Amino acid sequence: MTEASRAARTKCREIMTSNVQTATRDMSLSRVAVMMRDGDMGSMPVVEDGKLVGIVTDRDIVVRSIADGKNADSPVSESMTTEIFSVSPDDFVFEAIRLMGDKQVRRVPVVDANGALAGIIAMADIALEMEDEREIAEALEEISSGSAFWSKK
Repeated sequence: MTEASRAARTKCREIMTSNVQTATRDMSLSRVAVMMRDGDMGSMPVVEDGKLVGIVTDRDIVVRSIADGKNADSPVSESMTTEIFSVSPDDFVFEAIRLMGDKQVRRVPVVDANGALAGIIAMADIALEMEDEREIAEALEEISSGSAFWSKK
């Protein structure tokens, strides 16, 4: 088994960041922007009663809000993305990699069976798991060629 295969077979729970800072729908854009700046984050999950209901990115704040004339006191709910693509804690990391590629995102929320946010996986988490770019390329090649031992049915 190659190192890339081993890393791609790692479970999402093993590499996800579980202590994730979150926003709520009613938080103002300015408050969330400050939290993102201070935490050096480009996106923030939006939760309600512990369940993931959306994600807001720095781009959402600028393009969906400020560019459309909303002010800094507008609620995040008016700018967040509600179409969520996620993985479960027990999914293999390859599923997160595939989702990132398919949806052209750099972060994927990890959501449990009840819809609660368990963590988040960023490209950086995957890169840290694999020792070099060659291993990442091998893992992506295995995933895209379907030569890996698993198949998603």
